[in-house]
Amino acid sequence: MGRATVADIKGRDFSELDKEAKENTENTNKGSNTNKNRNTTTSDSRGRKNRRRQKKTMVVHPVQRLFDACKDVFAHAGTGFVPPPDKIEQLSALLDDIKPVDVGLSPRMSFFSPQAARRAPTITYLHIHECEKFSMGIFCLPPSGVLPLHNHPGMTVFSKLLFGTMHIKSYDWVVGAPSNASAVAEPSQTAQCSEVRLAKVKVDSNLTAPCKTSILYPADGGNMHCFTAVTACAVLDVLGPPYSDAEGRHCTYYLAYPFTKFSDDTGDEQVSIPDEEKDNYAWLQERDKPEDLVVKGALYTGPVIREN
Repeated sequence: MGRATVADIKGRDFSELDKEAKENTENTNKGSNTNKNRNTTTSDSRGRKNRRRQKKTMVVHPVQRLFDACKDVFAHAGTGFVPPPDKIEQLSALLDDIKPVDVGLSPRMSFFSPQAARRAPTITYLHIHECEKFSMGIFCLPPSGVLPLHNHPGMTVFSKLLFGTMHIKSYDWVVGAPSNASAVAEPSQTAQCSEVRLAKVKVDSNLTAPCKTSILYPADGGNMHCFTAVTACAVLDVLGPPYSDAEGRHCTYYLAYPFTKFSDDTGDEQVSIPDEEKDNYAWLQERDKPEDLVVKGALYTGPVIREN
């Protein structure tokens, strides 16, 4: 979601990195000149030992470790790619350990504050990295903020709730279930295709940080989900591969209807679900992007990622 926002934010990210690189270079040069003035007799061998010692003690921050792992795990990612189990465990463990401070976040930041009454609170997206193989970014939701029901076609997605409480409702398609092309919802909300498809609820619960990383896959794990902020919260997302219109990975939004709304129209002989399980199923219908969904970009201020 929010690819236009990501594109807009990239330019500012790179400008900020260039500025920081220049400042670091200037500070290094100043320190070097000062040391030369103080002691011009320091040997080259001692300097090399000091540099080796500094390299040994240098700490790699958690976001850099995550980025490096993503480069490895998603090196050959394409539509439908699912990492092997050991790589999934590796990324999950890295994400589980990431805290808000590791990405420069605090619940006191302005985009987590309650907003004045309007159709829907504004959501903020912090772009960390995006390439053809994977993307990393953070969705910041104020209280009652909603990321509407949407899909992740051919993608494996890792979501780490950094802080707060969020309600997640997710679905997977029921393979082999009939569709209903005659069902029509509100014309102002649906896309041209009015067909409804049967899906099964995968998750319908609150998550409160700290908690384990959630993972969804191209065909299961709750590939279509909706996030609702119970309190202010932030979610770090890793998508592999990311959305790409050119490669057919479009972000599609859906309306969800109770199973009983259209079940009679499909024929009971094709869809037979026990009464006690009907609440676990729903009919999903493609819709236009919600008009009241506002996702704005903001500058990621966490640790800088070294790409080489």
